[in-house]
Parts: sequence; C-alpha cells; structure tokens
Amino acid sequence: MAGVLNMAQPPLLRPFSRHRRTVKPPISFSVRASNSDSPESSTATKPPTSSTTFAPPPNFKPPEPKRFGVRPDKFLDVLGASLALIFRLGTGVFVSGYSASFASENEIPPGQYALDIAGVKIKETSKLGPRPAKPIEIYEFESCPFCRKVREIVAVLDLDVIFYPCPRNGPNFRPKVVQMGGKKQFPYMVDPNTGTAMYESDDIIKYLVTKYGDGSVPVLLSLGLFTTLTEGFAMIGRMGKGSSYSPAKLPPKPLEIWAYEGSPFCKLVREVLVELELPHLVLSCARGSPKRQVLYEKAGRFQVPYLEDPNTGVQMFESAEIVEYLRATYAL
Repeated sequence: MAGVLNMAQPPLLRPFSRHRRTVKPPISFSVRASNSDSPESSTATKPPTSSTTFAPPPNFKPPEPKRFGVRPDKFLDVLGASLALIFRLGTGVFVSGYSASFASENEIPPGQYALDIAGVKIKETSKLGPRPAKPIEIYEFESCPFCRKVREIVAVLDLDVIFYPCPRNGPNFRPKVVQMGGKKQFPYMVDPNTGTAMYESDDIIKYLVTKYGDGSVPVLLSLGLFTTLTEGFAMIGRMGKGSSYSPAKLPPKPLEIWAYEGSPFCKLVREVLVELELPHLVLSCARGSPKRQVLYEKAGRFQVPYLEDPNTGVQMFESAEIVEYLRATYAL
C-alpha cells in the first residue's frame, strides 16, 4: 500500500435552532397514470387502464457503456451540470467517513470493485450509520436549492430514496403534498420506518443525520444562508431545467436509478425524470458507497447513471441515451 487519503466528514459547526415541524400523518396512495397537463388544483388522475402500455421504443437496444465518454452534442450540458461541483466543493460526491487507499493489483481480488486511474488501483471505504428497512420518500423537484440540500445529504448518508417529482403544474404529486402536509412547500419528507413526516430542508437534514448517520451535519450543509446561496449558484449552468412539468404517462412502478447527487451525468437524467413526473428509486452510490460493489457484480462494471425500468424490463447505462429512452417511452 503506497499511501492513504482520509476524508472524514467534518462535525457540525453550530447547532440548529429550528424545531421539527409537526405535520399531518402521511396518506398512502398508489401511483396513477395521467395523460393531460393538468393544473396543480386538478383532481386526482385516473389509474392506468388496459390501453396504457409501457414498452421500449421500436428496435430499442441499450447502448454499450463508454467510460468517461461524453457525446459531442451533450458536451455543453455536461459542462453546465458540472458547475455544481465547483460551487458546492464536491458535497454529495463522498459518503460519510470516506477513506481511500492505494492498492497493488494483487490486493484487489477478481470481481471486487476498485477505482482504476491510469492503472492505479484505489480502494474506497466509508462509515455508515444505521440503515433504514424501507426507502425514505421525498417530494421535491430538481431546480430547487432547498431540495438540492436534502439530495446532497442523501448521497452523504448513502440512503436509498423514492423521489416523487413535483415540477410546476405537475398533476400528481404536488397536490398530494398539500393533501398530506397541508401546504405546497418543498422538499417534503416521509419516513415510513418511523412514521415521521416533515417540511423544511434543515429539519430534514438534521433528522436524517440523527437517525441514519453519526448526528453531525457536514460543514457545507450547515452554513445557513451561505449554503442556500451556493446551492442556488450550483444550478446556474442548468437554470430552469427539471422545474416544469412535461405531459407524460405515469408508470405503475417507480423506475430505479443508480446515481448520486454529485455526478453531472446523473443530474441530466434526474432533470428529465422530474420534468416527466416519473417516480424513481435512487440507489445512492457516491464515492465510498458499498453499493458500488453491488452494481459491479450486477452489471459487470460500475458506471452511473444506470437505469433499471421495471415497467419495460430495460436496463441501461449512458446518460444521453437514458434521457432519450425516457422521453420516447413516457412523454406524451
């Protein structure tokens, strides 16, 4: 072993003064299908009928994954999405307690994931807190700085979360948030493991680190107004993306996406998932996540985003092609 790099999460700089807000208990509901661009005040949409079909586009074939490849026509999109890494100094890239160490080829057994940079192997580990039995549920949308704060802590804590997108004019989940919590405000979190439901990004972050972490909030998520401003600046390169509803068919099952907040490629896919109001389970796998090994064993390599669509059976890499698949399959 040639060297070791330790990047433990810093402790909380100051205590939170806000109290957790008590809201009405969550109301269970099923995913419904919609084929109209209804306003937020619209009534519940009708469930899928036999005429609603979900199938990949004709002659669809998943693309071959390309490591560190950017399609020429998507270069500016990736560049714009990458600005967040600068403004947020990599928050959401590393799991809590991240540690990396150089290793020789002999130290990495066959079938074990390790970061490979120019032939140099790097083993990555982290220190995780208690794991929730059921995924956390979060109602939010992509271009909201308060929502991004919560998505960052989700990546830091390596939590799996079902996101219910709430873009402007979305007919399904915005009205549900009002029904469950009493007001149209985002993000809104429901923890089915404890029955807890709450608004307010700072309260949600404090709850998650207390319940599923070591109790400390990362520095860059604990700086109040500075945190909120830098979260807003992080979205300049993709301003307005992932904020407004595009009419789409609502599938019966949430899509599954292996991703993490710090990846610009994952962000491009998330924007479309939100715009089409497609519920999706994010299997968080930031640097140091043990789920990187899980995906490596499952797909034969680690690369994100990786989409698994239980409604069509499609499994695929490559962000640009995933975006095209989502629009071809679900957009109206």
